Amino acid sequence: MKALCWHGKEDIRCDSVPDPRIEEPRDAIIRMTSCAICGSDLHLYDGFMPGMKSGDIMGHEFMGEVVEVGSGNKKLKVGDRVVVPFTIVCGDCDQCRRSNFSVCERTNRNKDLADKAFGHTTAGLFGYTHLTGGYPGGQAEYVRVPYADVGPVKVPSTLTDEQVLFLGDIFPTGWQAAIQCDIEPTDTVAIWGAGPVGQMAVRSAVLLGARQVIMIDNVPERLSMAAAGGAITINFDEESVVERLNDLTGGKGPEKCIDAVGMEAHASGSVDSLYDRAKQALMLETDRPHVLREMIYVCRPAGVLSIPGVYGGLIDKIPFGALMNKGLTIRTGQTHVNKWTDDLLRRIEEGEIDPSFVITHTARLEDGPEFYKTFRDKKDGCIKVVLKP
Repeated sequence: MKALCWHGKEDIRCDSVPDPRIEEPRDAIIRMTSCAICGSDLHLYDGFMPGMKSGDIMGHEFMGEVVEVGSGNKKLKVGDRVVVPFTIVCGDCDQCRRSNFSVCERTNRNKDLADKAFGHTTAGLFGYTHLTGGYPGGQAEYVRVPYADVGPVKVPSTLTDEQVLFLGDIFPTGWQAAIQCDIEPTDTVAIWGAGPVGQMAVRSAVLLGARQVIMIDNVPERLSMAAAGGAITINFDEESVVERLNDLTGGKGPEKCIDAVGMEAHASGSVDSLYDRAKQALMLETDRPHVLREMIYVCRPAGVLSIPGVYGGLIDKIPFGALMNKGLTIRTGQTHVNKWTDDLLRRIEEGEIDPSFVITHTARLEDGPEFYKTFRDKKDGCIKVVLKP
């Protein structure tokens, strides 16, 4: 089969690789009908995440048709149409029973490695690093789904791939980011990063009743999309984020802040941004935490910082004194996708939201390597790419 494979920094190739096969009784094999390039994939593309090996199959946002089912899988049958969450969950461990699916205790087949890196293992993830199990991803013609009697979400034929594909990652990720804020009707929610997750966070915060939602970015097309979803926009290339947030909140700052950027934050000529880039180049720091610093500074005392943006390693110069003295709450984590999918699928079916709004480009799987660069460089108004194997 054809698959998009990682061969090093900025080196994604469409290779011919062996077809997946059933390995465990709970497995299923899915024939891909749609997959997407995610912002988290860019951290691998840019070489910032440890634990990748040449030839690893990329992709963790995908859906398709069941073509084979293991003998122990009673949930799925051949012909079922499913979206596959990026988190691999067993459904039986203590964390899964608590709906903390992204920290499932059993699905990371490199548990010992994750224990050493993080202190405790997290769930296995599709198409990500060997710290999270090294599972082949879904930017391919077929994929093996382990524990397929738990994770996959059956979707009705009345909805298009484009409407439901993002149930596997960015829609529940943006939703969880907003849920973690405990939004009240009087709240201002400020969101950094108008990529796909940020766009979903805007719509989620609006649905959850925030008084005003503010989007901070510097890409005009992304800011326009956020505005269409109900956000007030700040272009950090053109105005001071701190001053504008103070103007919009009467000097009190936003009650809730969402970091939808993560480890590759950009800033226009700020001293801390130049510092981070220098340390990153010298391998003295893995991540660029400009957004975290800014959120801590501007957030209203006793507020909440929600961090869906991915961080991979070590950061420094975090103003922890401000964090502590302002009494801020931090909530982080990979998304507990299956915790949210039933509710979000219902909202799509009832027409409350159509997540396909975020798609700007559709291409063949073979064109994936080219579109990684287009997406990373934000060329041609690119916000979200869907690939058709």
